[in-house]
Amino acid sequence: MEIDIPKVRIASVEDIRPAAIHFRDKVRELVGLRIAATDNIAARLPMRDAEGELLATTVFGWSEEADCWWADPRFALRTPLAEACRIESQPFWANRDGAWDLAGRRILEGFDFSYFGKTISHAASIVVPVHLPFSRIGLAAFSRIDDRRADLSEELRLHGPALYLMSHFFIGDYARLALTAKKWLPDPVALTQLEVACLRWISRGKTDDEVAIIMGRARPTIRFHLQNASLKLGAVNRTQAVFRAAQLGFLTAPTGSQVGEWSAG
Repeated sequence: MEIDIPKVRIASVEDIRPAAIHFRDKVRELVGLRIAATDNIAARLPMRDAEGELLATTVFGWSEEADCWWADPRFALRTPLAEACRIESQPFWANRDGAWDLAGRRILEGFDFSYFGKTISHAASIVVPVHLPFSRIGLAAFSRIDDRRADLSEELRLHGPALYLMSHFFIGDYARLALTAKKWLPDPVALTQLEVACLRWISRGKTDDEVAIIMGRARPTIRFHLQNASLKLGAVNRTQAVFRAAQLGFLTAPTGSQVGEWSAG
């Protein structure tokens, strides 16, 4: 089925509500599921339109009296779906027995999903993690509103890519508006491989002396690279430098060959 992506794009706050309505209607048409969405699993800030109206209740059809998951300040800490989105980046579906990916493979072993059908009324959800800049994570979850069927494998297999695209455009655009409005966007940063390597070892708890030994360089050289990285990142100390580098994606785990290259420099 053709997906009209432009209609779920958000260029201004006035676009939020019509984009949410199109997102809702297209998901109902495709899979008959109800949307739960957040642009930040770590914040108690529900998604709202230009007038400040809750999208969860006024567009997506959740009851403010009974279903207000968005008002739970422990949402990111207590629900396995939110925690799963820190680990997974591809769509998956879950019920009380576990979680499965697009290919039908069992994932997230050890996660306790027993709250399906208990503390939440629906028996299963399709989940789309949305990884955003600055280590921010959003999610879109899709659950049935007309029955308690606990198997959404077919819906995910047939429509997972469409749900993925719509979720990423809608939540990504919404988050970008919020980031721009709050002026969180940093100046462009270009770190060298040695600066990144030094920050990565510091982020793992290594001292300057230990990093010098690991990288085969003098301690003053290590401190020089750390100071340069801090200046580029606009950080007041190395702790803040590590945090900002992580937000910007510099500290993701390298391959074994990269570790060797950066250590040898």
